[in-house]
Amino acid sequence: MGLAICVLYVHDEVPRALPRRAECHTTMCVHCVYSPDVAGETKSARVQLRMAPTDDELFRKAAREQDESLSEFLVESARERSERVLADRTRFALSPKDWELFVAALDAPGRARPELVELLRRPRPE
Repeated sequence: MGLAICVLYVHDEVPRALPRRAECHTTMCVHCVYSPDVAGETKSARVQLRMAPTDDELFRKAAREQDESLSEFLVESARERSERVLADRTRFALSPKDWELFVAALDAPGRARPELVELLRRPRPE
């Protein structure tokens, strides 16, 4: 079994491409990482890959440099890239005005939606 870690953090930033006097943006990030418990998990899934000989040579050379097996190197590399690909779906940049509206919406009391209340009161299907 693995461990899922989610962290919410907020910071102010000026976009790198703009001068320092440009408008500052507040960025809210939710960073979720799934960290598999590799030590306690039996590795039983298999993947077969076709690749160009030059890629094979490159991967093997990099694995040797890291003192890892080819499998360890490819799995870790794929895991890191997968986390980066999925991470862009957890970062949202808001202007200061939009940030205030967002925080106000979070702080507002919840309101009951009758159709949802009714749905949740129904007995569970057997």
